[in-house]
Amino acid sequence: MPVPHHRPRGRRGRSGRTTPWPRGRTARALAAATAAASLAGLAACGTAGEDAGTPSGEDRFTIGLLLPDVHTARWATADKPLIQAKVKALCPDCKLLHAYASADVATQQQQIESMIAKGAKVLIVDPVDDKALRSSIARARDANVPVVSYDRLAQGPVSAYSSYDSEEIGRIQAQELLKAMGPKARDGQIVMMNGDPTDPNTRDLRRGALSVLEGKVRIARSYYTGGWIPENAFRNMSAAIAELGPDGIDGVLSANDGLAGGVVTALKAAGVKPLPPVTGQDADLSAIRRIVKDEQYMTVYKSFEAEAEAAAEMAVALGRGEKLDEIAEDRVRNDTDDDIPAVLGPLVPVTVGNIEDTVVKSGLYTVDQICTPAMETACRRAGLIG
Repeated sequence: MPVPHHRPRGRRGRSGRTTPWPRGRTARALAAATAAASLAGLAACGTAGEDAGTPSGEDRFTIGLLLPDVHTARWATADKPLIQAKVKALCPDCKLLHAYASADVATQQQQIESMIAKGAKVLIVDPVDDKALRSSIARARDANVPVVSYDRLAQGPVSAYSSYDSEEIGRIQAQELLKAMGPKARDGQIVMMNGDPTDPNTRDLRRGALSVLEGKVRIARSYYTGGWIPENAFRNMSAAIAELGPDGIDGVLSANDGLAGGVVTALKAAGVKPLPPVTGQDADLSAIRRIVKDEQYMTVYKSFEAEAEAAAEMAVALGRGEKLDEIAEDRVRNDTDDDIPAVLGPLVPVTVGNIEDTVVKSGLYTVDQICTPAMETACRRAGLIG
């Protein structure tokens, strides 16, 4: 029977709460908040590329990186280049193959087989579907190819995991939404815009959010959003507005910033004023600008650099036959193992009041990047420019 995938078992602090960040990480990684997550164009789907020289010798091996889709900006603009850079720094003669699965399980299964056939010694896999990919993970194990599950925890015999505590993200989103709604939450109603139903993170995000929301606000409508595609969120939100009325929505629990963009577009198209508070995650540049313009209330900032570097470190260590104790002190469980080495990164809620102290101070974005000429009035109002 599958078990919830976020079960951190890290060291205990004075409060007795689990600290989901290992001692072995460097100070820079602990404070890492410098990922570049923009909405730039992405590479062609379903193709693989080679990012380093041809490996040969004991410390020269191939790592395969398999990412789930091409419509989520961060994979091509943040995760892939960050993993590539860290692998290159740790193992200059290693070779990195990468592929995007176009949100299709069969494509990703074929890509895993192809990576194994090409001699990959380790795989970093962000699964399109955690359960459907189980047989492919087992196939890799049978071929003596360890798998680092990335961002989403795959079922099956994975060797390591790099991500975040998705239940905690859901709790943060729900807490911030209730804070934004204030007293209106008692008699108000919200819409939940969940992610793709096949994504384990969707289940955990929803579980975390419901643990905070239930009994405190009425959830009038709840939707799953196929493929995490913003256009699907737009359609779902348009349906909610049609059913509840433009004045019948007091808040929206949106699972990430891409969906939040679709939600806000639907609300504006329906003439909803003022816009209700809308949550998100990933700190996309477009979301930060929406927050400045008072169109989105908050996002959860996750350091893509910390997540990517941890995955690269674990992959290189596994390729060398090393243990992961100094890299990963957390533990998570899936349907196969309850003792999977993991690194779960830090989480920071971002609202208009702390943009400078979070995404700007960390170096993720500059004020100039956020405050384009079209954003000048909103940025002055938010105190980002004089």
